[in-house]
Order: sequence, then structure tokens, then C-alpha cells
Amino acid sequence: MTTPVASFINIGERTNVTGSAKFRKLITNGDYTAALDVAREQVENGAQVLDVNMDEGLLDSEKAMVTFLNLMAAEPDIARVPVMVDSSKWEVIEAGLKCVQGKAIVNSISMKEGEEKFIEQARKVRRYGAAVVVMAFDEVGQADTFKRKIEICERAYRILVDQVGFPPEDIIFDPNVFAVATGIEEHNNYGVDFIEATKWIRQNLPHAHVSGGVSNLSFAFRGNEPVRAAMHSVFLFHAIKVGMDMGIVNAGALPVYDEIDPELRELCEDVILNRRPDSTERMVDAAARFKGDGVAQQDNKKDMSWREKPVGERLTHSLVHGITEFIEQDTEEARQQAVRPLHVIEGPLMDGMNHVGDLFGAGKMFLPQVVKSARVMKQAVAYLQPFLEQEKRDMGLVDKPAAGKILMATVKGDVHDIGKNIVGVVLQCNNYEVIDLGVMVPAQRILDEARKHQVDIIGLSGLITPSLDEMVHVASEMEREGFTVPLLIGGATTSRVHTAVKIHPNYTKGQTVYVLDASRAVGVASALLSEDQKGGYIADIRTEYAKIAEAHLRGEQAKLRMPLADARANRLKLDWEGYVPPKPGFIGTRVFEDYDLADLVSAIDWTPFFQTWELKGRYPAILDDDKYGEAARNLFKDAQVMLQRIVGEKWLTAKAVVGLWPANTVGDDIVLYGDEARSQEVGRLHTLRQQIARREGRERAHIALADYIAPVGTKPDWIGGFVVTAGIGEEALAKRFEAAKDDYSSILAKALADRLAEAFAERMHQIVRKQLWAYAPDETASNEELILEQYRGIRPAPGYPAQPDHTEKDTLFRLLDAERAIGVKLTESRAMWPGSSVSGLYFAHPDSAYFGVGKVERDQVEDYARRKGWTVEEAERWLAPVLNYDPAILRSLSEAAE
Repeated sequence: MTTPVASFINIGERTNVTGSAKFRKLITNGDYTAALDVAREQVENGAQVLDVNMDEGLLDSEKAMVTFLNLMAAEPDIARVPVMVDSSKWEVIEAGLKCVQGKAIVNSISMKEGEEKFIEQARKVRRYGAAVVVMAFDEVGQADTFKRKIEICERAYRILVDQVGFPPEDIIFDPNVFAVATGIEEHNNYGVDFIEATKWIRQNLPHAHVSGGVSNLSFAFRGNEPVRAAMHSVFLFHAIKVGMDMGIVNAGALPVYDEIDPELRELCEDVILNRRPDSTERMVDAAARFKGDGVAQQDNKKDMSWREKPVGERLTHSLVHGITEFIEQDTEEARQQAVRPLHVIEGPLMDGMNHVGDLFGAGKMFLPQVVKSARVMKQAVAYLQPFLEQEKRDMGLVDKPAAGKILMATVKGDVHDIGKNIVGVVLQCNNYEVIDLGVMVPAQRILDEARKHQVDIIGLSGLITPSLDEMVHVASEMEREGFTVPLLIGGATTSRVHTAVKIHPNYTKGQTVYVLDASRAVGVASALLSEDQKGGYIADIRTEYAKIAEAHLRGEQAKLRMPLADARANRLKLDWEGYVPPKPGFIGTRVFEDYDLADLVSAIDWTPFFQTWELKGRYPAILDDDKYGEAARNLFKDAQVMLQRIVGEKWLTAKAVVGLWPANTVGDDIVLYGDEARSQEVGRLHTLRQQIARREGRERAHIALADYIAPVGTKPDWIGGFVVTAGIGEEALAKRFEAAKDDYSSILAKALADRLAEAFAERMHQIVRKQLWAYAPDETASNEELILEQYRGIRPAPGYPAQPDHTEKDTLFRLLDAERAIGVKLTESRAMWPGSSVSGLYFAHPDSAYFGVGKVERDQVEDYARRKGWTVEEAERWLAPVLNYDPAILRSLSEAAE
């Protein structure tokens, strides 16, 4: 292991008033909007948990905690990660637990006030369904030595597991990270003591986790951030190897272990591992030299000295750096030196790709660079292809078998494939044969092709929520038809929980494995196809999924529920008497043909573009990021070059259709009319209402989108809708690059088409606000403010948190006549084709805001089915991701009762 962030949960540390002066100032001044941006930036920079601490002398800590957590819950891009409620005051922790949705982590409890208090707090934590950080702290004080650390942790573990009945997998020990290199001799072994205690805990206290506040380690060097970051990286490198699996750390500031200046790395090793008596003095003497960038300045002059090296090293250099300029020349030179053309592939080219794989696995290369390497490899192989074919004809030779054969497909009804294509390229780089069936692939074809090609693994991908059900169907069909090959699951809407709870139980003859991202795919495939690793790996997966399923069931049973009637009684009550809904300038639809792409470039939000390539960070800061900066800059440069050609040579065409209609609400439905007299109903939009029960003192309205439109009998109101696409020409463009063995450019083109479509949606919303509906004619929002949605009105999309039902697109597309008007159509799962398309509704009320419906109960599902004219089973199918119950369990209970 050569990077400190693989298989490690980063706990974001900047939403802590005791650790961040900026955050403390924002909270103290009541600027919660900016404070939310701090949380958002942490998530974008790779934090997988947010540590929230409000312990500041001048603050009402309890109130600040509740306010901030409630605001976080309304931000989907922040609320998608768990919260660590952090305080030294139990009342603040408990207040936070009462308003956190999902599973929280408590930071922390300890035995410093004795066992009785410890047990009391642990039982409350368990009642709230949270995990807990347990400090190595008892009645005597904090544990500072290895012996004290393990003694306290073992005692706490036995109390929690044996007396309280606390799930061991929900226990996180913090054996105390203390500062090293302070000049005090007793502190010299603190790093070693923590690492050794971590190893002991993981070996002797089953299922417990280990965490720590990493920044404490380098306190002696505060003000010298390069040295501190290097110390953190080195410390994590050693601690993670022995079992530390989470920690409070600024993930975006961690350098890659192997890329730390060798001298600085050795100094850090000496200090942290206490390897020599003068390590502190040597570090102090040298620290000032690393205070700038932490590394020597690089010469900007292009280095061509690698062209003087042997051909094998030149090929490796080209592969690692994605250089195609000399690849055919060097490949031919290697062919002249080889006995057979195949030896060039098996020898220097595979040596180079193996080096790429090693660098990628070690966190020293990132996805854009790996995909570029694949482009170089494909061009080299394409050059050799005629020679290989001639040799086969002459001698009847066959190629060396691949590491494995993997079939991949985006499931039926889904058209998104960027992530799948990236995974395919990474697997091919590691000598796997990939059979890509493309998008919208029915289950039977997946199974037929898998048999035909005798594949070793099947991989399914999907982006929209109906794809989750389709994956369950494919798994069930694989079970029914007797398949035993592993099934990999990936895509934006998929998750480890869904895989464990829904897909895995339907395919017991084989093994289903959730793959988080492309960087994990090779390791998973390798483990599943290795005779030595396979049995143990599958056993571990099954054990993990059983725990996840059990924890999920416990969580579902513990959820607070509210009847639909009560939720409707607590609907959002807007002041319709004092508000005049703005009347739009026209009724009906408007089509925008061949919209100017150049106008959209300036409206692009680049942050999601980098996330597509698994480069975590917010634009433009990511371009200067210590870890991802170089890869991000090179990718951005390539994107700008391609974007110029897309616009200048009209590679893509952008079209849009928008509509505005009179509307009023009836219950939770929005009725749309064809004329201002409102005499003719032309459509009805069905909305879902929040049903989460809120604890006493935390009452808020239970919102549905219908609340933002005036009810029938109050005032005339209006609603808008839109479909935009920047994907006309996208498929042909991608295929052109693929035919040229240039997967990098194919994926880049699709990623840019996606960004242009989102920019187009943002631009059309601006045109509607300022001109077509004209309820904000004087708006002067900057592009950054547009990206942050700092304007009046919202444009929620069917299939997203405010309206999870994708079939609501049917009404929208019919009213807009979208397929005829601009060529965008819906698949049977309601994905849009072309894929680089966006659709949604327009709401103008100044109080309208984005929200998530969350989980819904059976009474609302039955009501929704009635309103839609569906069976309950149909409603359950389309609302599956938000059901707060398991239909199969209810049906089996009903059958048992009968």
C-alpha cells in the first residue's frame, strides 16, 4: 500500500469551530450559508463523513448544532455523507442526534467519569441507532502509552458488547493521537504507541474500528503546512497498514506518500517511528527548507532526455505520460528487435501498462492519465495488428489468453455509460478482455451474450433509479438460469446497501459485488478470478453484506413514521393572500433550434466534470490541488482544446423546448390548463409529500412540490417545464473516436456534452426568469451565482429528490411534444435519449426551494397509485428507492396471515 487514502474513511475536519478559525467566525457571525459552503467543499474534496463541532465559549452550542445540522439536511450534495456529531457536552450531542437523518456517529464518549455514566450514554447512543467514537480515556486520564491504550479499549469493548449489547461494528476507538517531535523525550514514542495499539485493537477486538485526529500529530510544526501534511501522510501510511480505517483529516491536503520529497519523508519516518535519538533535532533543523512548496522547484523546460533511453523504457514513458507522438516509431523499433510481434505486446508494452497499473493503484496516477495510457496502448496494438494477423495466417498461432473475460452493459432503459466506459478502459489496461454491450441492454441479451462468450464476470451499470430494479431483475434471471459467475454492480444510483439488501439475495448461486469506482474494479476482478483469493474474498463479502442487511433492517424498524393525513395537515402554508403570482408573457411552448454552443461554454459548472474522472475537488481550486492538481490541469487543457472544436466545427447541436401553462393545485396534484380561462385541463402532475416524523421542538412543514403553486379557488398561478439537449451528434462523435482507438477522446466528448447540457438547462432557466416568464427581469446574477443557484425559483426534475417518480416525465414530454420538437425521447425506464439531456419543471414562487421527499409510507403509495390510476404494485415499482417498507415482506406476512 503506497497511498494513505485507499480504503480509508476521511472525516472532514473543517466544520469544527475548535479546529477551523474560518468556520468559527462564520458560525459566530450567524453566516450559516457560508458555513454550509465549508461543508460542501469538504465533501467535494473527498470527505466521507463530516465532523460537526460547535464547542465555543461564546456560542449557544446546542442551538448552533441544531441549526447547522437542519440546514445541512436540506442540501442533498452535503446530506449524502454521514454526520459525526462532535462535542464534549452530552446535551449538545443528544440535540444533534435528534435532528440527524440516517445513521450518525457520536464523537465521543469515554470512561473518564466512570463506568455508570459511560454505560448510560452508550445506551442512549444505541437507542438513537448511531455509531460511537470511544476515547481511550478513563478515570485516571488519557491513555498515552501502548499498554494504557489497549487496557482501556479492551475494558470499554467488553462493557459495550457484553453489558450494553452495542453492535461491535458500530464501535470506533480513538486511541489518542498525540504530538511528536516536541522536544520532550516522553513524547517520542507517541506515534509508535498509536500504531501498535491500532494493530492490537484490530486483531483482538473483533469488528471494531480505529480512528484518530491526525492533525494533533504535527502540532509542533504548526505554521509549516508542507511538513505537517507530509507527517500526516507518513503517519497514515503506517497506521492504515495495521488497521486504522478512518480519521479526522483534510483529505485534499494529503500528499501521496511516494511523492513526498525523499529527504522530508525520511525525516518524518524517523520522527513518527522513533527510529533515532536525534530525529526531532534533525526535523527541526530541516523543516524551514520545506516551508514553501515542500518540494524543489521544477524546471518548466520540456525534458526530452527520455528519448535517449532504450526502446522499452521509451514505450513505458509514453504509456505513463500518455504520449502518442512517438508510439508507432518506438513500437516498430521494438518489433524489429523482437522475435515475434506478439512479444512486443507481452514484453515492453505490457511492462509499461503494468507500471501504469501499479501507479494507479498506489494513487500516483489518476483516471484521466490512465485513460490516456490506454489510448497509447491501443494505438500501439493497432499498429502491430497487421503483423499479428499475418503471423497467425503463416503459422496458425493464437494470442496469449487475457487475465479474464468481462461482459459489461448499461441495463435496459438506461442510456448513461461514461462511468462504465472508464471502468472498461481500466480493466483493459490490466489485460482483461472486455465485451461492452453498450446501453439499454435487456436482461436476456446480457445472459445470452455471457453464455456465448463464456465470460468470467458480468458487470452492470446504471445511473437512473429504475435501473436499480432492472439490476435486481437481471440478478434474479441469472439465478433462475443457473449462472454462477460473479456479478459486479456500479453506477451513480447504486450503493453497497442496495446491493447487499436487494440484489445479493436474488443471486445466491454466484456472488454479487458492489464496485464503488473504477479504481476498485481491477482489485475486485482479480480477487474474484484468483483461485487463491476467491474463497476468502467471497466469504468476507457475504459476511459484510449480511451485516449491512441486518443493520439496514434495524435502521428501517427504528425510523419514525407519520401518517399521510398528518403530513398533509402540516403542509407548507404560504401566504397566498399577500402574494400575486407573476403571469408569463405567453402560454404554450417555444422551441430553440441550434442554440449557440459558444454561449453555453461560459455557463459550464466544471466541478462535476472533474468528478466524472474521479478527481475530487471544487473548480477552480482543484487545478492547484496538491494531490490532483497536475492531472486536473492536463485534463482541463484537453477539455478546452476539444471544446473549441465542438463549438467551432459544430460537432454537437443544442436544442430546447420550454412551456408555460396556467396551473393550480388540487390536494397534492398540480393541474395544468390549456387557456387562461382554465376551462380545459391539459395535464396533471402528481407530487409526493414528505412523511418523516419530526421530534418535538423540531417541527417543520412536510413539503410537496404542489405547495409552491396556488390552490384552486385562491389565485391564478402558472408553472413551466423544459427539455434541453446538447447531445445531438454525441453518439456519432463518440463512435468516431472509438473507431480510432481513442477511448480517452470518446469519454472526454461525452463528459463535455453532459456539461453543455447542464449549462444549457441553467441558461434556459435564466432566459425564462428574465424574458419568457419575466418574473425577474432585472436579475444580474454572475455565472458563479448561477452555479450556486442564487436566484428566485427552482427547476426540479422528475426522478430527483423532490419528485422521485421518473414517470412524471411522461406528462412533461407530452405537453412539450419534446420528441417531435427537438428529437429527445424517453426509454421505457424514462431515461432521456440522447443521454446529454436535461428536463424539469419551473416554479417561480420566491419561497420555492429544493428539498428531498425522503422515504414514503404505504398509505401514501396507495394514495399515489389511486391518483395515477396504477395498481399499488406499479407504484411500488416506480417508487422503490423511497419506500419506507419492503413490499415483499408485507406480501409474505399477508399471505401467512391468510
